[in-house]
Amino acid sequence: MSLLEGKRLLITGVLSDSSLAFGVAKLAQEEGAEIILTSVGNAMKHTVRAAKKLPTDAEILEFDVSNPEHVPQVAAQLADRWDRIDGALHAIGFAPAVCLGGTFLDAQWDDVAVAVNISAYSLKALSDAVSPLMTAGGSIVGLDFDAGVSWPAYDWMGVAKAALESTSRYLARYLGPQGIRVNLVAAGPVKTMAAKSIPGFKEFEDVWDPRAPLGWDVSDSTAVAKACVALLSDWFPRTTGEIIHVDGGYHSTGA
Repeated sequence: MSLLEGKRLLITGVLSDSSLAFGVAKLAQEEGAEIILTSVGNAMKHTVRAAKKLPTDAEILEFDVSNPEHVPQVAAQLADRWDRIDGALHAIGFAPAVCLGGTFLDAQWDDVAVAVNISAYSLKALSDAVSPLMTAGGSIVGLDFDAGVSWPAYDWMGVAKAALESTSRYLARYLGPQGIRVNLVAAGPVKTMAAKSIPGFKEFEDVWDPRAPLGWDVSDSTAVAKACVALLSDWFPRTTGEIIHVDGGYHSTGA
């Protein structure tokens, strides 16, 4: 039997076939899962294009995590299609340009609030949409970038990721009694559409592979997808509130 046979998953964040979320969606289908994707606004056309490259057609729902009205709407749409949900992938992040690229001191709260809302609070919004249908328990997995240290140019997105990590722990606490697990995968840098929007991303590319004990390929998201699929499966039944690093071991090394 495949790892996700019979599972029903909601997957956010598919923007292109290079997206980390696309790798998860593809592998999830190959492992037997039925999936629904979400997108929003102008990104919808990119999601539609990428979805055509999946092994099986996938429906796409509009879900603007910054719009509180979308949470009950998406929950209702999911309930119309499925009697239960087994898992969800959070692959959502955004920060205004001033929040990235070394302008940390220039960013004002209005900009930072957008970054924190869309990149961190959205995990709670996603949980609100899917948890009522996780009647037999479930797994929520979020994509992270290690927020334990400061990174060049990552700036307020790093702060937002720290908030995401804390949010995941509190969700694990409060959703655990329902049998819902909440974990994050802290991925190494991968060349995605989102990564291209980060000034200075090349710095990560240059140092990651030689410093990671297991090496690292910024063009290969396979290891990240496998970790997410494993967490979405039944193989981690008592793991929650965890951050699993899939970065070639880079996080374990000194400067």
